[in-house]
Amino acid sequence: MRVVLFTGKGGVGKTTVASATALRIASTGAKTLVMSTDPAHSLADAFDVELGPEPVEVERHLWAEQIDPQRQLEDNWRDIQRHAMKVLTWAGLDEVESEELSVIPGLDEIFSLADVKRHHDSGAYDALIVDCAPTGETLRLLSLPDVISWYMERIFPVERRVMGVLRPIAKKMTALPLPGEEVYDAVRRFYDRLDGVRRILTDASTTSVRLVVNAERMVIAEAKRTFTYLNLFGYRVDAVIANRLLPDEVSDPYFEGWKKMQAGHMDEIHSAFSPLPILTARLRATELIGAELLADVGAEVYGDLEPADVLYSDDPMSITRRDDSYVLSLKLPFATRAELDLSTKAGELFVKVGPYRRTIMLPRVLASRDIVSAKLIGDRIEIVFGRGQVEATDRLGARERKEAR
Repeated sequence: MRVVLFTGKGGVGKTTVASATALRIASTGAKTLVMSTDPAHSLADAFDVELGPEPVEVERHLWAEQIDPQRQLEDNWRDIQRHAMKVLTWAGLDEVESEELSVIPGLDEIFSLADVKRHHDSGAYDALIVDCAPTGETLRLLSLPDVISWYMERIFPVERRVMGVLRPIAKKMTALPLPGEEVYDAVRRFYDRLDGVRRILTDASTTSVRLVVNAERMVIAEAKRTFTYLNLFGYRVDAVIANRLLPDEVSDPYFEGWKKMQAGHMDEIHSAFSPLPILTARLRATELIGAELLADVGAEVYGDLEPADVLYSDDPMSITRRDDSYVLSLKLPFATRAELDLSTKAGELFVKVGPYRRTIMLPRVLASRDIVSAKLIGDRIEIVFGRGQVEATDRLGARERKEAR
């Protein structure tokens, strides 16, 4: 199954572009599903139909659905929530307060992505188009599997074994509700589902992300940050769609200033995101509602391109040998020295860019070596692993916490 995710700053028109893409793919005869993970669903408005948590056929070869986050939450979090409520009730909170506090903010949105794996595994569709939430929420969703993976591989097994030994003793010493095996099983199922989603979304042969932007300074700035963070976590961007451009036929003097400003911003988009394909869609004179208008947008955006193709391919991370050392190259476009932080510990590399941190499990050949230098070269950071003195001048101002060997 081909998977394409659309994200961008709120209000840039990503639902329109995602819907138009789905229609164009479906027009080739490929069974296509377009789904929305945005809590503020607008997919139903785009097609002017009623949509729910199960796929509805909206056009020939095209189905659409709007995820019900609450239902996903209840299906995936119930056992963990019950235990959390018991602990909170024991601590003195009433039932309503306990129920509210037992759900982590944003957790319902996270489970929205679980349907990606469900549809992928079902094999019922040839293509899945995902209309994601605005960039901040999407990045939180896509970074979560890395965070949970560290916990599941480092802390979870130890915690489960220790609790198994201490539970009989602890029950005699405290009335605090202790997690049973069903809670740990629920945590494992929760992780397995999210980990399965991540494997699909980082598969270069299966999944791409497309950034939707407007020719505006603030939108472009956010798109650059998003592009950096997506690369940090291994997600591949294969196109940028510049939406709502003033068309040439708009010649009123009132809009001349806007057109010149957009032209300047388009130059910036091409310069910043090259060699990614930059696709465009003009501002229309009417609301883009219904299959006919959406299909016209799809034709304009893609032209002779096949929208289901991988439009650009690049590897966000690579490892090569250089003399007696190894170089880990990580693509981090638009990252600066000041916001980068590197550290290693116990065979793991921690890379922090701005507010986001990724933990990379190092292969054995790197885990047994030290970081001897790290440099920003173009849009990539090159981290050299070898055996020798650390080159302090090349450390990007980062700290390094190395495990005592």
